[in-house]
Amino acid sequence: MARPKIYKSDPYLAPFKEAIEIRHARIKALKDRLSVDGSLSKGINNHFYYGMHKAADGSWYFREWAPNATRIYLIGDFNNWKRTEAYALKPVGNGNWEIHLSEMFLHHGDLYKLYIEWPGGGAERLPAYTTRAVQDVETKAFCAQIWAPGKPYEWKHRKPGKRLHPFIYECHIGMSSEKENVATFEEFRQDVLPRIQKLGYDTIQIMALQEHPYYGSFGYQVSNFFALSSRFGTPEEFKALVDDAHSKGIAVVMDIVHSHSVSNEAEGLGKFDGTETLYFYTGPAGHHPAWGSRCFDYGKDEVRSFLLSNCKFWLEEYHLDGFRFDGVTSMLYWHHGLGKDFVGYEPYFDKEVDENAIDYLALAVMLTKEINPNAITIDEDMSGLAGLAAPFYTGGIGFDFRMAMGIADKWIKWIKERTDQQWSPGEMWYELTTKRADEKTISYAECHDQALVGDKTIIFRLIDKEMYTSMNKESKSPVVDRGIALHKMIRLVTAATAGDGYLNFMGNEFGHPEWIDFPRQGNGWSYKYARRQWSLDNSYLRYGELRNFDEAMVHLLKAGDVLNDKPVLLTSDEEKKILIFNRTHFIFALNFNPEGSFTDYGFPAPAGEYKAVLDSDEKDFGGFSRLSGESRHFTVPKKCPNGNQSLNDTLYVYLPSRCAVVLEKV
Repeated sequence: MARPKIYKSDPYLAPFKEAIEIRHARIKALKDRLSVDGSLSKGINNHFYYGMHKAADGSWYFREWAPNATRIYLIGDFNNWKRTEAYALKPVGNGNWEIHLSEMFLHHGDLYKLYIEWPGGGAERLPAYTTRAVQDVETKAFCAQIWAPGKPYEWKHRKPGKRLHPFIYECHIGMSSEKENVATFEEFRQDVLPRIQKLGYDTIQIMALQEHPYYGSFGYQVSNFFALSSRFGTPEEFKALVDDAHSKGIAVVMDIVHSHSVSNEAEGLGKFDGTETLYFYTGPAGHHPAWGSRCFDYGKDEVRSFLLSNCKFWLEEYHLDGFRFDGVTSMLYWHHGLGKDFVGYEPYFDKEVDENAIDYLALAVMLTKEINPNAITIDEDMSGLAGLAAPFYTGGIGFDFRMAMGIADKWIKWIKERTDQQWSPGEMWYELTTKRADEKTISYAECHDQALVGDKTIIFRLIDKEMYTSMNKESKSPVVDRGIALHKMIRLVTAATAGDGYLNFMGNEFGHPEWIDFPRQGNGWSYKYARRQWSLDNSYLRYGELRNFDEAMVHLLKAGDVLNDKPVLLTSDEEKKILIFNRTHFIFALNFNPEGSFTDYGFPAPAGEYKAVLDSDEKDFGGFSRLSGESRHFTVPKKCPNGNQSLNDTLYVYLPSRCAVVLEKV
């Protein structure tokens, strides 16, 4: 059955019906104009035309778009980096330049750049469509590199299929090793991928894949949009990683950055042909005031095709299973969301909205789905723009999921600003479950943002300096006991109330200590904090207990298809600090009380017999084994005065302090 238009399912959108319909019609017309034979994918092929390509006869074609250029030369290893007529590109119309060279002139591994001349100047540039850029160890300068190793990679495994409720493991290749250096695709494939599989996560979301000149940018200041970052390895090694993930039933999602471009000129697109506005907006709109980067002109056909081709390239070349679009809020508004409180629906339709960006995002999702109908598309938007993750035919933009970004902020606020006695189960329930009915969401207690220098992970906020002294199992620390108990409960209640998917950042499943601090001048270019200390997850320290719980939690939620139905509140006890809800055939009972344990605690429940299937207080999970794992519970035909009054039966359980138990209906 077709879903209603978003302005019918949400009455607060009714006043904006005309704006929604105009937006929808404009996007559809644009899609039709860019399509060939009704296919958007057939009409988006810039990356097959531009850049360096080897023909069937072994010769080479190179093309570039630079309408302000007066001369363009290929310079590189093959001509001693000299501008010569033999390597001069010819203009072929519409701002395009081309050169055709015999196979004897260029070879796999050759380094090269462009030298672009324009009225009044000229400079070296990296091709906009280069698929590989490498950095010189000594000079730190980047060059494009011809990559044609011969026999193409042979894919061995099928893609894993649709993810209705993804359990996402967010990761960064470079910092995935314990060694103080930049880890590689191959190390990740061998050492981390099996760990992810064992934990039960079925999707990995990989950061920093696009080439970026500054490693410390976490990959968010992209210079070469089609180039896989060479600091992690070769394209073939990344393909092997993706292939291996698929063999394990794990989908691979790319953290794609189309929200802005690094302002660098030597490596990036800045003043590529001597003009400020080749790829970017004119004037202040073309410069991001907070990030110091450049903002794409999403209304220009050439730029739109550049970015859409980029999506197609990554999906087809590397067999990826979708994208998480970064910085969507910054794209959506001329003010980039800076210093803005989004109250009401007017900000989603007023003059501050960049409708060009909305058009682009809708087309990017359409293209992604056309190429891979099972692909995952996730938006990272903190403004809550209505309809962003609603289907296009309902008047939405079409993303599969939106990140529930406010949840992590709430956990920080509660931990930082309130005593345990001030935590409110009712407020917790509201913040964790209040979501748009017409959109799917990905929930998380913390992602990479909370692990960066200047912020703190949940475990560090809870335990702080005792992370360094009292995490061994022999230590008796009330602070650590509290931290471990709440860490488990926070993750369980967030995952169990998740809209449609759950995300965890690499290492946080076992409470990875400290922060992430990439090599920079301020820390002496140290890699000490730009890594993951997997060895802490062992039998001598308590980190392993947190990992045990996370693994059990993820496997239970997945195997039980818990996210298939909406959660239903059974009771929210402000006095005792108890939150209980059911979802599918499971009941989740959490006692956040720092001191009080309650025997025979009664609450409304669907009639039947229940057994405990997960207990955060188990010894293997760092608890005190206060519950009997084999206990069975039967409802009593008696209406409970507190809680959900639509139920006529009561269930009685023992709830120790700072403990969560999951009951499954038999």
